[in-house]
Amino acid sequence: MQGGTQMPQNMTNQGMDVNRGAHELFDAHEVIGCLIGILEQYKLYDQNIQDPQLKSILQRQSAFMTQMYNTIVDSFHTGQDPQVPTQQYKMQESNDVKYGMNPGQPKQPKQSVSELTDECYSSFMLGHTKSAASALAMAAAEINNPVLRRVIADSVPNAIEMSYELFLYQNKNGYYQVPELSAQDTSMMLQQYGKAPQQGMQH
Repeated sequence: MQGGTQMPQNMTNQGMDVNRGAHELFDAHEVIGCLIGILEQYKLYDQNIQDPQLKSILQRQSAFMTQMYNTIVDSFHTGQDPQVPTQQYKMQESNDVKYGMNPGQPKQPKQSVSELTDECYSSFMLGHTKSAASALAMAAAEINNPVLRRVIADSVPNAIEMSYELFLYQNKNGYYQVPELSAQDTSMMLQQYGKAPQQGMQH
């Protein structure tokens, strides 16, 4: 658990009038701790990233996640609507995806920090935001307080959007390649399924 165990002043003043289940508290702690971890990791990456575009993505995502963190913490403390509502993250990458594979050297773990590159840092960032999307989605399914549940659930698309922005950055730079099947195999895969009849619905 991050920080001390002292309860916030506004929580102690309310007494126990806000029902909170133990499972909800544990899930919220996990989500909040996840966001703290990402923000701290981003501080490390910021001083080492070389590409101005990746640095810009990191700084925008960091600023957004700081507000996301504050909004979640606000609702976690009070069980009420946060002072700043959930915002919507808007990525700046284009949706163009490069398909196909290009030959390259086999990857292997770097042996020193000095060997880490923007490819490494963007990959770390993608891993963090994908983990956050999963953690938020899992917590939202079992949070008891309806306001906190909505705040966390509404944050899931933002974590997904940040992940997609990083995927697109990596793809554009050749770090994340997207293999393709042959046209024939693609067509066959697309034709594998048909729609199910829906009972009680007019067609």
